[in-house]
Amino acid sequence: MSASMDGKLPAYQRIQQGLLEYIRRKKLGPGEILPSERELARTHGVSLMTARSALAALERQGIVERRRGAGTFVAVPRIEYNKLVSTTELMASRGFRAQSRVLKSELVSDQPEIAARLGKPEDAALVKLERLRQVAIEPLAIETNYLPEEFKALLKKPLRGGSLFTTLEKVYGLEIAYADEEVDAIAANRRTAGLLDIAEGAPVLRIRQTIHSVNGEPIVYTAGLYRSERHKLLIRRFR
Repeated sequence: MSASMDGKLPAYQRIQQGLLEYIRRKKLGPGEILPSERELARTHGVSLMTARSALAALERQGIVERRRGAGTFVAVPRIEYNKLVSTTELMASRGFRAQSRVLKSELVSDQPEIAARLGKPEDAALVKLERLRQVAIEPLAIETNYLPEEFKALLKKPLRGGSLFTTLEKVYGLEIAYADEEVDAIAANRRTAGLLDIAEGAPVLRIRQTIHSVNGEPIVYTAGLYRSERHKLLIRRFR
């Protein structure tokens, strides 16, 4: 008789479900410690190997993080870029609240390439918003947004709910349609490494986007540097 028919689950699935329920019940956030392999094995009456396998599967799913010599912790959720959503919206869909620390908020006129991408003259003034995006105390990314000067009110007013997309849609009445993206990997310089809490020279995922409204008008250029172990791209390819 199958596990679904007799109401019994394999031991590793019982451990996984029990741990997920433990996280929900305790309302644990990223970085908080979880029961050890030995505790789980003892609680569920299974071998240490079975408990270890259950945790390994949860780690592959990005739910837990195991640190050698320290224990098992709730993982910072991975960001999957298979849909055009803001970091704030994506974290909210996973039950987490994204936080932002503004690093720079200024009007600049020394970005001719970005101005051109936004359909503006080379010396056009642009609104620059640079933010460190975090979940709990864990840094996820450094995001730098450039917008035309007509959005300069953003320099004085906080973003609605921390989401640039929501602010553009609710406050400015814009409807975001699509983004043209360039994705590559670069080595973190000293400043980036310090902000993202990684080693200098470690690989970071760089995503550059020109975001368009429904009428095809470019409205935002975004340059993001993302901790590579916290992000992945899901790509569908056709032949």
